[in-house]
Amino acid sequence: MTAPNKSHGRKAIRPSFKPRELMTPTPDLVGVWKAKIMTLFPTAFPGVLGESLTGKALQEGLWQMETVDLRQFGVGKHRNVDDTPAGGGAGMVLRPDVLGHAIEHTMADTAGKWPLIYLSPRGRRMDQALMQDLAQCDGVTLLCGRFEGVDERVLEHYGIMEVSLGDFVMTGGEIAAQALIDATVRLIPGVLGNQASTEEESFSSGLLEHPQYTRPAEWKGRKIPDVLMSGHHGKIEQWRQDMSAEITKARRPDLWAAHEAKQQDGSDKD
Repeated sequence: MTAPNKSHGRKAIRPSFKPRELMTPTPDLVGVWKAKIMTLFPTAFPGVLGESLTGKALQEGLWQMETVDLRQFGVGKHRNVDDTPAGGGAGMVLRPDVLGHAIEHTMADTAGKWPLIYLSPRGRRMDQALMQDLAQCDGVTLLCGRFEGVDERVLEHYGIMEVSLGDFVMTGGEIAAQALIDATVRLIPGVLGNQASTEEESFSSGLLEHPQYTRPAEWKGRKIPDVLMSGHHGKIEQWRQDMSAEITKARRPDLWAAHEAKQQDGSDKD
């Protein structure tokens, strides 16, 4: 017996002076995972997230997205959002008063488990474990930095988690935010359509994914491995496990060491 389809949520009815359809392209849904993005470039979203499976899932209400323009919280006639670094130095820093107002506005209607994340090169590096945790949350709010970053007091006051796309510096957090959302949304049931896809891919088992092949059977003198054409599911599964282990050992010794340690812990408890 198959489990009934999970509801995509209910429309949230909130008082407004404007029809909701004129304010947002899709109605707000209760009980659906949502990403809120605070950015100086709201038109950068959904970007690639609006394409393919994530875009289809967004239209179908499997997840939601909301952008908050930081500029609307700027100070003065010109809506300034930044100022020079204390103590001198190059660049500009996003002001704490501006960010404070933006964060409190954005987080006001959130409930449940809802982390607040700042995309920063000095943060925890993104990994599959983080995405799995975020997919289990009710939603996430992402702060996209620009210039030289944000005032440290904001991070301390709101207990913001810093997360990095990798050990390099970008001009802003928008691309990193899209990467985080994509990697999280695809773990939400129904988005990919085939749950086995997320269970068999890289990192899901702690190892890198095995090689993939498709037709034609021979291309430029290179053949698909015979075992994959044998129809013997047991041997195919063993080959995939062996290749996954081999590739991980060669390319990511850190992941292999963590995998072996986990395996050892499991055997010690038996």
